[in-house]
Amino acid sequence: MFILDDVLVKPFFSVLDILHTMALGEMYDMGSIRDDIKENQLLYEIGERPKAEYEERKQELEAELEMAELIQSQMRDRMEVKR
Repeated sequence: MFILDDVLVKPFFSVLDILHTMALGEMYDMGSIRDDIKENQLLYEIGERPKAEYEERKQELEAELEMAELIQSQMRDRMEVKR
């Protein structure tokens, strides 16, 4: 029974773990969020975005960046534990 688990079940969960890690990496891409912060700043500076909208979006993006940093840190820690 344990041999069957090793052959069939563990590879399946390994693939799911890899897909989960990749999805988190895409969702919480700090570079993309930083680009959005720069774009928001630029749109405000050239007058395309009103101050209230700029401030609201800035807060949203900073919260996203904070969450992304936390998720990325947890993913790194998890990878180190697996090694």
